[in-house]
Amino acid sequence: MMEKAPLRAYLVDDEPLAIERLSRLLANFDGLTIVGSAADPAQALVELERVGESIDVLFLDIQMPEINGFELLSRLSEQPYVVFTTAFDQYALRAFEVNSIDYLLKPVEPEQLERALHKLSRLRSAARPEWQQKPDVTTLLRELAANLRGGRPEFPRRIATRVGDRISFLDLDQVTHVMASDKLTYAVVNGRQHCVDETVSDLEQRLDPVQFLRIHRAVLVNVNWIQELNSWFGGKIVVTLKDARRTQLTVARDRVRELKSRLGVHGS
Repeated sequence: MMEKAPLRAYLVDDEPLAIERLSRLLANFDGLTIVGSAADPAQALVELERVGESIDVLFLDIQMPEINGFELLSRLSEQPYVVFTTAFDQYALRAFEVNSIDYLLKPVEPEQLERALHKLSRLRSAARPEWQQKPDVTTLLRELAANLRGGRPEFPRRIATRVGDRISFLDLDQVTHVMASDKLTYAVVNGRQHCVDETVSDLEQRLDPVQFLRIHRAVLVNVNWIQELNSWFGGKIVVTLKDARRTQLTVARDRVRELKSRLGVHGS
């Protein structure tokens, strides 16, 4: 029996570190070869048009400047199998409207990746999905791209907190950060912790990503409350908030680049 040729993958993400991480993860899977990658969507378009049908799967970030993921797909003459990657779960439904293979939330975990690759292997020998053959798929992709560039969705302005049978509401503009501790989640206002019923992951998906950024597995920070960004010994990054307590929060290594980008900090 002839062995299957390795899957040929191409990676597109405007964050070079995200490409590096995904490349490392993919290197652990037998039967897959990375044939190219690009941090510039415009460059990716040129290369993808050149290689055409020789690509089995495209790992594609959705949120990118200038050309977002949907727009990139709309410009391709051949629609590949796609695994979308993004930091914001709110785009999952839009991604699956174009029947992608899978949807991976950053930072991509090995288990997620394995699931996507198994799914791709099952579909690989089958005929191209019906959606890829329809003439209106480009129109759909253009609509999704325009929606992504368009107005921001509505996000909550308050969050509920419960103490016994009493429910009160906090103004999210006054919430400096959200943190998980001892299996509970707290929204912090003026240094005081208020217990909320949702997890940090749930709130990351529900709150305005422009205002609240995940800087650690257990912490969402309101970027409007950040006063200072400090580098500590050993490469650790710490943010100091402009609350009365000058609260300090540690930033996970894989979140540093996005935080600096959000704050307009350039360089190392």
